[in-house]
Amino acid sequence: MLRSIRLIQRVANFSRLANPHEVNPKIPDWFKSSDYIEQRFIGSEPQQVKEMLKAVNANSLDELVDKIIPKEIRSEAAFQSPDNFPDAIPESSMVQHLQSLANKNKIYKNYIGQGFYGTHTPYVILRNVLEDPGWYTSYTPYQAEISQGRLEALLNYQTVITELTGMDVSNASLLDEATAAGEAMFLANSWFEKKKFFVDNHVFPQSIEHIKTKAYYLGIDIVVGDAKTYDFKDADQYCGVLVQSPDNMGEVHDWSDLFKHTLKDAKLLKVIGTDLLSLTINKTPKDQGANVAYGNSQRFGVPMGFGGPHAAFFAVEDEFKRKMPGRIIGISKDANGRSAYRMSLQTREQHIRREKATSNICTAQALLANMAGLYATYHGPQGLQKIANRVNCLARSFAKLAKSLGIVVKEGRIFDTVVLHNTENLQEYLHYNAQINVRKIGQDTIFSFDETHTLQDVEDLFNHLQHYTKKKSDFMSVIQKVIPYKSERAPYMQQKVFNTLHSETEMLRYINYLRQKDISLAKSMISLGSCTMKLNPTSFMLPVSFQGFSQLHPFSPLSCTQGYQELTDNVEKWLCDITQMEAVSLMPNSGAQGEYTGLLCIRKYHIMNGQKDRNICLIPISAHGTNPASAVLAGLNVVAVNVIDGYVDLNDLNKKIKENEKSLACMMITYPSTYGVYEDQTKKIIELIHDHGGLVYMDGANMNAQVGYTSPGYLGADVCHLNLHKTFSIPHGGGGPGLGPIAVNKKLAPYLPGREYSLGSVASSLYSSASIIPIPYSYFGQLGRQGAKKCTAMAMLNANYLMMSLKNDYKVLFTGQNGMCAHEFIIDIRPIKQESGITEEDIAKRLMDYGFHAPTMSFPVPGTLMIEPTESESKSELDRFIEAMKNIKLEIEKVKNGQYDKNDNPLKNAPHTQDQVINSGWNHKYSREEAAFPLPFVMQRGKVWPTVSRINNAFGDRNLICQCPSVSDYQQ
Repeated sequence: MLRSIRLIQRVANFSRLANPHEVNPKIPDWFKSSDYIEQRFIGSEPQQVKEMLKAVNANSLDELVDKIIPKEIRSEAAFQSPDNFPDAIPESSMVQHLQSLANKNKIYKNYIGQGFYGTHTPYVILRNVLEDPGWYTSYTPYQAEISQGRLEALLNYQTVITELTGMDVSNASLLDEATAAGEAMFLANSWFEKKKFFVDNHVFPQSIEHIKTKAYYLGIDIVVGDAKTYDFKDADQYCGVLVQSPDNMGEVHDWSDLFKHTLKDAKLLKVIGTDLLSLTINKTPKDQGANVAYGNSQRFGVPMGFGGPHAAFFAVEDEFKRKMPGRIIGISKDANGRSAYRMSLQTREQHIRREKATSNICTAQALLANMAGLYATYHGPQGLQKIANRVNCLARSFAKLAKSLGIVVKEGRIFDTVVLHNTENLQEYLHYNAQINVRKIGQDTIFSFDETHTLQDVEDLFNHLQHYTKKKSDFMSVIQKVIPYKSERAPYMQQKVFNTLHSETEMLRYINYLRQKDISLAKSMISLGSCTMKLNPTSFMLPVSFQGFSQLHPFSPLSCTQGYQELTDNVEKWLCDITQMEAVSLMPNSGAQGEYTGLLCIRKYHIMNGQKDRNICLIPISAHGTNPASAVLAGLNVVAVNVIDGYVDLNDLNKKIKENEKSLACMMITYPSTYGVYEDQTKKIIELIHDHGGLVYMDGANMNAQVGYTSPGYLGADVCHLNLHKTFSIPHGGGGPGLGPIAVNKKLAPYLPGREYSLGSVASSLYSSASIIPIPYSYFGQLGRQGAKKCTAMAMLNANYLMMSLKNDYKVLFTGQNGMCAHEFIIDIRPIKQESGITEEDIAKRLMDYGFHAPTMSFPVPGTLMIEPTESESKSELDRFIEAMKNIKLEIEKVKNGQYDKNDNPLKNAPHTQDQVINSGWNHKYSREEAAFPLPFVMQRGKVWPTVSRINNAFGDRNLICQCPSVSDYQQ
């Protein structure tokens, strides 16, 4: 009840930001502000909107929506209460409001640690990567030829990880440290097929909690104990052993004896959680006998952000690379034999492998991994080691100072963390008297140091300890005896890239050199279906860098986090209103994690109601590809349901329900379907599942076509996840971050993380990627009820305008009522391939020559392209895309009728690089102009040159190279 009152008060306070004169019809328009985002968020001018409506045979947006959305699924109950969802707020007012919220968060001096540390983000990286739309608006690098910049940066990141951990292969990041630990447990289980897993009791508690959650639903027994003293005589019963160094109490371990002797012959996975900065001076996990190393790269220049987003790292020995979760960037060759970067082992992508996937991870933390990799590049190996030595010396100085005052200090080798025993009230004393936050376990007080701390901070702590103990000691005589540890490391990171970019001039040029190789929303439309590449407004992004949001530790006391509490309370309230659900959890830090968390809610519900044997999950083949993988990780068995003409086959559904009635747990539905269709039978399907004891999970990836017109709650779904990086404007960041909170009905609310019957933990912190929550907050606040609803209608208008413009040239695969699509549509390239030999890949690559990123290729239907323009694109940009697609169709016709050679034509050879076009050896059977400047606008708007020609994917998989070239390679 208190929480509800607090929510109402906070939303009411927010409502006062809206000027009542702005919505008063009696006030003349010339008195009203122009500082609203709606007119800038929606790409087309009013006259362009009229022209597009005419093209789709509609007189208004309302009439268009009536034609598209079946009456059976319409509900406009959301947005009805101004108290719940206020009117739009001007851009400047919202930015000021968010600054005031950030100021409510108290940034005390922080020594909490536990996997999250203060760091100095180099300003050249902050300004030119985190705050640069050329980096944060690009998409996952599926189209490698126009993604070479961020692919190179990610390869650098992977190289940093392998160099510091000693492992053979690293992925391009995971979601956070706790989920990386869970992935290690799952890898061990799937590799050795045993149901026991050992975790050392000094692993970070958030990692232990997540491992236990993941294991519980998979039937894996987690044994937590002291790995130093545990008797592993039954080691062969375990699929893996997970330890940490430095551990939760700050001790640096050498696990060589355990892994190389005690467990030498045991058939299990040996895992070490570790810290990258400590590895610049301490022994590598590989040298200690580990098969897997994981951790968090956050302290490499990525702000704490109240928990995220941060790039976890995950590295393995070579034999485990094909089972490793996440993406791997590798080096292949292009059509001209030049080295080129790409995502390697692409068949492991989860939308392809579905229930056979090695993980449900469908995104990563690419933007943050790039920041961490660039931080390591900027400092270089010597700079990183200097930072590590300084942090270590600060920690050891503090330990000696505490000892000099008679305090008992935990013994053992330390890196950055000091434990003071029997200091029961010290935490409270420092918090209230010195505005210092530290960690407490029992009667011990724990201090973790990082690169933001100074010797003055150590002296200040020392003075507080003198007051606390009422004893005295000499500061200078103690610290002068502290010298750096002798490094246990052989030389590392010797590659050229890590040793030549230490000036800001060189780093700035390198960052821009990389950025210019990629297509992002800063250059042109990205028409990917089901990915919703809409505008990420600058005013939405600006607060992410506010110190009050970016510098807060996720385990800060509640008294320090009032701004974040108000922020998250409002976002939860508005998501409940939009979805017409009862409660929301913001913990899942990606769309796939949202799927997983929603399914765990369902599983916990059945378990708590004595029906643990309900383990069948029905999934239409039109659903998102990560759905089956998430279901398997939730301990469910997947049964596919057929689809006919874009609609769920009710006969097949009834058959599958009958066959699995007693064990039916749930059905997963994507709405509108991934085929771009509003199915009018959805409510009937949901009722059918409920009638047979199952629950319904709705994939909210396509929420951009629901907001304001229908909702998961109205349709009857029990739980849905929401991709805040799609519908609600968090940028895709070149492959992450994402945020995938779940909304649940009253039945499932008690099972949300942190609630009465919590399903468990699915991330390292309560709000996971908290620092990007101000973005959807701005989306709701600046667009308001009417603006958010208009975005949905405009998304449908843009999609149908594109579809109507292209349907005479390309076969449209599925449509709904009145021959209309939802917010996306699929064109079928298979007839074209049959007639001309031109494939969907040829068209995708050819679009690069026109300056466009390709639509979604061969998903959800092989041999197709799925197109989603979003409401943020103008008619002018849509017309350029239409012109490009029509011209490509003319090129296809030339291939078909013999005007172009079947093999030597602009489509088969696309994309064309600048060096190909200017090369004097041009010998193709078409002109250079046709290759590079197929339409006038390509030159007029500034040519985007792919920096490599078409990449040989098979070569890259056969010859897996996932690190930067060595020094000897440069010498060759």
